Amino acid sequence: MVDQTVMSDKILILSDKPDRQVRQLRRAFGKLGAETIFCPLADIAFDTRYPSGIAIPTLDGALPAGVIVRSISGGSFEAITRRLGILHALTQLGVPVWNSAKAIERCVDKSTTTFLLAAAGVPTPETFAVEGPANARTVVKREVPHGLLVLKPLFGSQGRGIRLIRSIDDLPDPDEVDNVYYLQRLVLRAGPPYRDYRIFVSNGEILGMMGRCADGWITNIARGAKAEPVVGPLRPKLAELALAAAAAVATDFAGIDIVQGCEGNLLVLEVNSMPAWTGLQTVVPVRVADCIAQAMVALLSPDVKERPAA
Repeated sequence: MVDQTVMSDKILILSDKPDRQVRQLRRAFGKLGAETIFCPLADIAFDTRYPSGIAIPTLDGALPAGVIVRSISGGSFEAITRRLGILHALTQLGVPVWNSAKAIERCVDKSTTTFLLAAAGVPTPETFAVEGPANARTVVKREVPHGLLVLKPLFGSQGRGIRLIRSIDDLPDPDEVDNVYYLQRLVLRAGPPYRDYRIFVSNGEILGMMGRCADGWITNIARGAKAEPVVGPLRPKLAELALAAAAAVATDFAGIDIVQGCEGNLLVLEVNSMPAWTGLQTVVPVRVADCIAQAMVALLSPDVKERPAA
């Protein structure tokens, strides 16, 4: 089946909408002479009429030269499973997929991210992921005397749904969290203002880093935090930790969130496998989209790499 598959020279960018990052990526690939197409992952079908078994809009049964996953829209468990299955299938067919389905699965599920970080020796806050309110109450009763906890959605981003847990009374009803309680030790920081760091890693290199500064303890750009450049002796420490975190979950590119405690210790909070870079781009000179495009094109066949720019 694979031997009969037609390979296109087009690069596929997957996103639920053609946002600013998608437009930047398309321009960046265009400057390198690489043609791109765009569609939501939900629009790609398994279709056994084709040798590849996959139907991608506008490709007429052919496969892309490479895939960049910018975002995957929400959906039912069945829908998300099918979409990730498409990414797994593309990898099986030999198409470079950034990030791979495996890396996305590891990052979207915060409990798996935490497990892999801890297993790799990457410092991360104490974390407890349990099912059911009874188990959550047990954790809170046992752990809160040693320090407050933060409840986060297991699948979530941009600071939505985060709440501070001071006692079992702060735990939400199970239907609010799909009966899964992801609890992480609150890292005490100096403030206000409060600050954490986002480091963008691509292809094993640091593209840039920013501080995220806010009056409240939730420091996401989407929640109103301000981006600021990172200077001084903290930069190499942040870089080393971010590279280790990206390697632990096997991402091709990622946004690594790191926090510094009051005692100066650095801890990795999350690894985002579908990061935006609008805030970061305001404080770093490197063009993130250009770097991602250059790294992807370097993997592709000579006819794509050597095609003159349009």
